[in-house]
Amino acid sequence: MDKTSPSGMRITVTKDGPYLVRGHVPLSRQAIGSNAAGESIEWVEIETIEPETAAYKLCRCGHSATKPFCDGTHARIGFIGDETASRQPYAALAQEIDGPALALTDAESLCAFARFCDRDGKVWNTVSQATLEPERAAFVRQVGQCPSGRLVAWDYQTRAPVEPDLPPSMVIVEDPQQGVAGPIWVRGGIPVESADGTPYEVRNRVTLCRCGQSANKPFCDGTHAAIGFKDR
Repeated sequence: MDKTSPSGMRITVTKDGPYLVRGHVPLSRQAIGSNAAGESIEWVEIETIEPETAAYKLCRCGHSATKPFCDGTHARIGFIGDETASRQPYAALAQEIDGPALALTDAESLCAFARFCDRDGKVWNTVSQATLEPERAAFVRQVGQCPSGRLVAWDYQTRAPVEPDLPPSMVIVEDPQQGVAGPIWVRGGIPVESADGTPYEVRNRVTLCRCGQSANKPFCDGTHAAIGFKDR
């Protein structure tokens, strides 16, 4: 389910420090858009962020005064950013739920609390109803809105994941419904490398912690919502 790595683009988790982003990776800010019932329904573009150089550093400790960029605060506060996430591939972490036409895999440990999965009766239930259009298309779209890649839809006929076409880029997530700032959404198969040089599995969708408090570093586990993380 991996995509071909974009040439030259790479994210390195530095030891107790920021994310080092190389290769002219486009950066923007998007919000989780909700309906009147408070359900997550769409991604809303807020702004394009223009880094000054091809390589830049993004805050990982959650305390920089220049978020999303690093200003060196991690060193002053003694940030400990030990990576605790599993190095196993997604397939080893995920459970499968089979429907009549599509399957859904779910790696709960990767949840970033974006809540797109909860609308319309929850994807774990609606996979059994996604047999014909438009139910199938709606289900695939909903699963693909999950930024962390916790959820993946699979086509039985091709035995392949049904993934959204995401450009290689990074998104600073905002969550107005919860009143918090969310993770860094890494899209389009950009490689992420640990501080010890070990590469994580390259995936179309992952979310990196930027509040500094995730128990699944470097990935987001939704703690930003629990602590009321703000970035500006």
